[in-house]
Amino acid sequence: MYLRRRVAFAAGHAYWLPNKTDDENRALFGEFASRWGHGHNYVVEAAVAGLIDEASGMVVNITDVDRVLKQHVTGPLSDRHLTYEVPHFADTPPTLENIARYVADRFSANFHDPAAKLARVTVWESPTLWAALDLEGDPAMIALTRAFDFAAAHRLHAPALSDEENRSVFGKCNNPRGHGHNYGVEVTVGGEPDPVTGMIVDLSALDAVLEQEVMDRFDHKHLNDDTPDFAELNPTSENLTRVIFDHLRDKIPAPARLLKVVVRETDRNYFEYTGE
Repeated sequence: MYLRRRVAFAAGHAYWLPNKTDDENRALFGEFASRWGHGHNYVVEAAVAGLIDEASGMVVNITDVDRVLKQHVTGPLSDRHLTYEVPHFADTPPTLENIARYVADRFSANFHDPAAKLARVTVWESPTLWAALDLEGDPAMIALTRAFDFAAAHRLHAPALSDEENRSVFGKCNNPRGHGHNYGVEVTVGGEPDPVTGMIVDLSALDAVLEQEVMDRFDHKHLNDDTPDFAELNPTSENLTRVIFDHLRDKIPAPARLLKVVVRETDRNYFEYTGE
């Protein structure tokens, strides 16, 4: 059983190493390099795993989880500039990847329930960017997710089916003129953070790939009529998710690798593909 608890804090940070020159920082962090940086409303989620206690009916007392998070995790970070006011980040860039590792280390060092343990940490910088550390998997790997959306139309029509069969299977979604969605896409990449930059991938390079391989192909297009991918392939969201994954599979900037693509067709329909 997993108990997940979220807390929030506001802080500033800079992609800037005080022990590096201006030119070295610009070379390391590119367009993100800034001496004073910017700030975020961060959200932290800790997932604690354990068995349900037969007497209490709980995995762990949530007040204990909350206390550790607030005293030992968000307390030292809240309303501070992480680069200049938190000793841990004096020579460790406060990237999402490094903040997730900090949260995991601080929580684990101060959570002492023998019946439960920290299983996963997720840190959101914004609704469109977050990092996760799975302590039950490869503890060295960080997963970074970039979320975005595009608008497109499609008609569900399978070439292998007759017109009557298509109408029967897809109903109103077989409308000859199609219909549209604001598709949401989440692209998750994984890797070990660079020991100097603290990043698993150059975010600006990743964004450029997503713009070229997804947005330029599909945004404000009719998938059936305007995109070669769906000239003969039924543009279901299952197929769209797989097509996006295949376009990105070999394009993710090294050394990160593509882990997962999620497509949200509506608030009720989500599709997830890992390439397997």
